[in-house]
Amino acid sequence: MLSPTHNMKIKFLVSFIGAAISFAVCTAGAATAGSQVGRVYVLSNKPENSVLVFDRASDGSLTFIQEAATQGAGTGATGDPLQSQGSVALRADNKILLAVNPASGELTAFRVTDAGLEFGSKVSSGGFFPVSVTVYSNLVYVVNQLGVPNINGYTVSDAGQLLEIASSTRDLAGGPLALPAEVSFTPDGTQLIVTEKGTRLLDIFNLLTGGRTNGPFPETSRGKTPFGFSFGPGDSVIVSEAEGGLPMLATASSYRLTAGGIPQPVSRKVPDHGTAACWVVVTGDVAWVVNTASAAVSSYQIGTDASITLANPVAASTGTGTVPIDAAASSDGLFLYQVLSTTGQIAVFGISGSALTPLTTVSGLPLSIQGIAAR
Repeated sequence: MLSPTHNMKIKFLVSFIGAAISFAVCTAGAATAGSQVGRVYVLSNKPENSVLVFDRASDGSLTFIQEAATQGAGTGATGDPLQSQGSVALRADNKILLAVNPASGELTAFRVTDAGLEFGSKVSSGGFFPVSVTVYSNLVYVVNQLGVPNINGYTVSDAGQLLEIASSTRDLAGGPLALPAEVSFTPDGTQLIVTEKGTRLLDIFNLLTGGRTNGPFPETSRGKTPFGFSFGPGDSVIVSEAEGGLPMLATASSYRLTAGGIPQPVSRKVPDHGTAACWVVVTGDVAWVVNTASAAVSSYQIGTDASITLANPVAASTGTGTVPIDAAASSDGLFLYQVLSTTGQIAVFGISGSALTPLTTVSGLPLSIQGIAAR
């Protein structure tokens, strides 16, 4: 996980390199051995921001079909430019896709069609540098990372029209030092959780009538630098802990959701022996944790009591210098798609229990990519 200062230094270099890359290479790994069964969406985060759309075949391979403009601005930087999980979000019914525009402070909604994405609307994010977005039914919330970090709420129609919810802005508990990484609705849509990397806090907001929230109700993270999280069986929440990026000291903790309350700790700081655990994806009863600095994906087994145990410290390795960041699993739980930031690639893995099998790599994406959603 690279620092924001380093990201700014390489922004202009990356913009130049990105302009020289032919996006036609994205057809690599085309679906020749299976029919189209799903889609994968990646945020380009280019200065002229866009979402890259891929058809997913039954064998897990990808075919590029569209670049849909968000009509907003990305950063153009590489190497984990947003330091977040969830910069794109797909609604559960697969009809709406949300994308952040960090550099222009905006949020875009698309309508999902058989042909790809259709622009719906764009609105202000209600703050500075939006990095993560979440959607539950017709409710949408975004978290802004800079200035006074906050969350802001919207409703979204099936046509992709966003409408800001009055008085929905809530500042984060950690104030200017929060450095939020992710916002997400709980599976039942009754709460929002935000991770604060800078202050070691988990912020809990309760949903009220009309889509507004109360809170935040902060809880100290079990490990340092809480980053991404995902929900699993047994009302579990699995949170990655980068531990300040210290070598080989990354951990993950699990919590159990409680009705309208603070998640209760279950497993505390379970090490995965990697560096900078940042992104979490859950398939079935397995949590996949991406270690950015050590370029490895670890797997944890999730118990029915919401506990976690390390299954495989290196379920997959993406290679030195690849900087693996966001990941997403196919809706059937058979494939994991891993964004490789500094090489402009998507690595495709087959999932079998707590093991990953390398299948193919899609190349030629902009080096500024961050954020991925799959179905």
